[in-house]
Amino acid sequence: MTVPDDLVRAVEATLFAAEEPLTVDQISNHLGKADVRPALAELKAHYEGRGIRLVERGRRWHFETAPDLAHLLRREKEEARRLTRAATEVLAIIAYHEPVSRNEIEAIRGVQTAKGTLDVLMEAGWVRAVGRREVPGRPVIYATTPDFLAHFGLGSLKELPGIDELRAAGLLDPVDDEMIETALRPQPVDTSDEPPEPECDE
Repeated sequence: MTVPDDLVRAVEATLFAAEEPLTVDQISNHLGKADVRPALAELKAHYEGRGIRLVERGRRWHFETAPDLAHLLRREKEEARRLTRAATEVLAIIAYHEPVSRNEIEAIRGVQTAKGTLDVLMEAGWVRAVGRREVPGRPVIYATTPDFLAHFGLGSLKELPGIDELRAAGLLDPVDDEMIETALRPQPVDTSDEPPEPECDE
């Protein structure tokens, strides 16, 4: 193995010391505006197949444990985070349609979304408010976070599975199949201030 140059070592040290994933620009600014992309590519190749690996999630870079070794680092069995059906539907709609407002989510689902549903997703760190829609009432719009991509092992939202992939993997039951197909299908949404009165979540 060749001895890495100073920039590769500097990028490696910066990522190890960072408290959160960093963008290319953040790494570059920290290292005097250096072009760090070649160094990132070299480090990614170097750590391929090792106990840790360098990955890019949502345009942010960080080191993570190799998936096949993660079980060795768990001292206690982690309780799986279970989402309600409503939260699962809302998360799917946000992921496939972001940025999206609450009214738009409700228009796609056909039911009102309880405030607690979005709160659960935001507390999990998977969804965040990203601004307001420039329409009457200026509703808040929501999008997924880098933590969402990291949790589900996605490099970007382009890697989200399509309806055929979900069905082939056996991840849809007959009820979910209809809901997910609706969520993935592009459709106009109602952004008016006074949408039709829908039924409520159970």
